[in-house]
Amino acid sequence: MSNTNRALNRILLALGGLVLLAAGGLTAAAGLRPDVAGAWTTAAQQSVDDAQSLAATAPVPEPFRSWWAIAAVVLLVLAAGLCLLWITRQGGGKTHRVASLPDAGRGRTTVEVGLLSSGVEAAISGNQAVLASSVSAWEGRRGTALRLSLQARQGASPRELADTANQVTQGIFRLLGHEVPVLVRITSGNRTRLAGNSRTR
Repeated sequence: MSNTNRALNRILLALGGLVLLAAGGLTAAAGLRPDVAGAWTTAAQQSVDDAQSLAATAPVPEPFRSWWAIAAVVLLVLAAGLCLLWITRQGGGKTHRVASLPDAGRGRTTVEVGLLSSGVEAAISGNQAVLASSVSAWEGRRGTALRLSLQARQGASPRELADTANQVTQGIFRLLGHEVPVLVRITSGNRTRLAGNSRTR
């Protein structure tokens, strides 16, 4: 429920992992086999010689000495900018607006997350199985989706928690007048352990 392109992220992570794995394997082989280490040394020296020969084909005054050096700096800056752009585009999608519908030419009716949060808190106020709740909304490709989080009390029945989540979800649908995708998350934590049991076990 965010703007993150998970498929592309997985592809990039897989490619990065393969590159690191190959580099690690070659490094280990160079440390174990003298012939591989010699080949690495020869290839590195050849690369340095090729770079120096290429730099000499397009000389400029100091401090860069070559247009190729300037091009390399520009490419590094562009790569850094693209990385920053990629990072800023990850995640996101969170919204405070759950629904916005036209009101017969008299304006628009907007439902915000705060209203749903208050309604959910009121619905579970007498429920001994739930300690706390939270509601958040996310704008995705298929529209707005909700995440309903319920913090369980220690010893609470999973079946009771699931029934509570279903009742709360149906109440949200009735309030909105239509169904929306809802991710239900039931959690526990320090507050759960400190709050004690909801029943005798």
